[in-house]
Amino acid sequence: MKTKLLLGVTTAILLFPKENFAQAPNMGTVSNFALFTSVGAVNINGISQLTGNIGTNNGSTTVFVNVNGNIHDQDGASGQCTTDLLSLYNQLNTTTPTFSIAPSLGNGQNLVAGVYHIAGASTLNLDLTLNAQGNANAIFIFQIQGALSTGTNAKVKLSNGAQACNVFWKVEGTVGMAAGTTMRGTVIANNQAITMNTNDTLEGRALSTSGAVTVSGSMVYTPVGCNSTLLTGPTPPALASTACYAIFSSDGPVANGDTVTVVTGDIGTNVGLTTNYDTLKVNGKVHPIPDGSTSQCAADLGNVYTYLNTLTPDIELMYPPKFGMNLVLTPHTYVMNGAVTFTDTIYLNGMGNANAVFVIQVFGAFATSTHSKVILTNGTQAKNVYWDINGAVSINDYSIFNGTIIAKNGAISLAKGVILNGRAFSTTGAVHTVADTVTIPSTSGCQLTGIAVLGTANKTATIYPNPFNTSATININDALQINNCELKIYNVFGAEVLSLAVTQQVTTLETSNLSSGVYFYKILNNNNKIIQSGKLIAQQ
Repeated sequence: MKTKLLLGVTTAILLFPKENFAQAPNMGTVSNFALFTSVGAVNINGISQLTGNIGTNNGSTTVFVNVNGNIHDQDGASGQCTTDLLSLYNQLNTTTPTFSIAPSLGNGQNLVAGVYHIAGASTLNLDLTLNAQGNANAIFIFQIQGALSTGTNAKVKLSNGAQACNVFWKVEGTVGMAAGTTMRGTVIANNQAITMNTNDTLEGRALSTSGAVTVSGSMVYTPVGCNSTLLTGPTPPALASTACYAIFSSDGPVANGDTVTVVTGDIGTNVGLTTNYDTLKVNGKVHPIPDGSTSQCAADLGNVYTYLNTLTPDIELMYPPKFGMNLVLTPHTYVMNGAVTFTDTIYLNGMGNANAVFVIQVFGAFATSTHSKVILTNGTQAKNVYWDINGAVSINDYSIFNGTIIAKNGAISLAKGVILNGRAFSTTGAVHTVADTVTIPSTSGCQLTGIAVLGTANKTATIYPNPFNTSATININDALQINNCELKIYNVFGAEVLSLAVTQQVTTLETSNLSSGVYFYKILNNNNKIIQSGKLIAQQ
């Protein structure tokens, strides 16, 4: 009888008509916080990734990683959040339930919108799917009258238009998430602690009315949607004549240390000499000595730097020596008040806005590890990324970098094999390249000289876009080569990862199996002779 009754309840839930069982609560300033407690400590351990404000109104925050948000401990913002959190809790607590369900959540369970009441402590195991039935405004509220714990690798999944911003968990006890948990929604523990563990992901918020919030090796990010503010970042600078330069110094030598550097954009200096660039590999103009163009570029560069440097930052990244490490940034003006060591990868998330602007102000030198990567996601474009560095810049071997770099009173070094989709500018300092690929993000309005390729002055084919994501296109410019071409792509270790006979003038390359990184290609004719070669960059 019990089995039949539970089956009947589940079936009834799944067959309910499409409707919204509750109104979205008013969150106030709580919406800006990823982690917060009204009373208690906030502790972040390990390499955790946090997007959103964090803080406490009665306690302190301990964090040793960069946070994509501001820290508010015992200040006006934390005081207001305390008030708003209590209001949010009361709204959730007094909402009339539409369903009463068993305390065991997940295990393949599929729930539609509603207010779910659980009489005691609850556990979440395996998969729980929240099904909006095509209604993007569907609200899911869980009123748990005891503790909430999750099993290892438990997952809350959203389907048919469900959004994490419309999911709420009101818990009358501790919240403990086992390693590998994926949680979605705003979680409020009333007068109890919240603990997240290694490889946990929370698309939402972890909030306590009174209790410690501890995060260790986890990712937490505030959800988007539900009328959340669209982040656009600051207004970009007017680049003027600097837009068409790829490599430039207002005062200092510009030199290349090899014969294979490929550049799209102009190259020059306004004080000193520009040396050792092969004009056959520069799609732009090389200015060997100062001239009218370099004079104008120097003046315009001064204006661009001044504009970027005087922007008021939204967020301070507190630990410049720990920059990178898979940190995710959203459209803002950031500041780091000290020398930066950039290790591994940083993601710039445009949040679906192709016009989103990122400005990173650094008051100190800037250096990267080998194979460092700036990865653009969700619509971010390199033309909208600016690095305002007050010091020397060193981009290490085989790094992939996106955006316009401006070094104030410091030299710029692009080490071997760097791919820069942007520009390298110094107001006062030398600029040095070696075996690099530098491409201005947009050639609109620029008087370029031709298409630069590695190893040939006449381009047989064009491969675009570069950088590419899940696919790229090869266009054969020389019709005589059709049916006689073979494309081979190699990784940085020289291993062949793709081989394709080119039989049409335009061919789409499926590249989704290529991980992010630097690749080299060769186009061979039917005599196995290399007729074109170059570098490609994958950004997955």
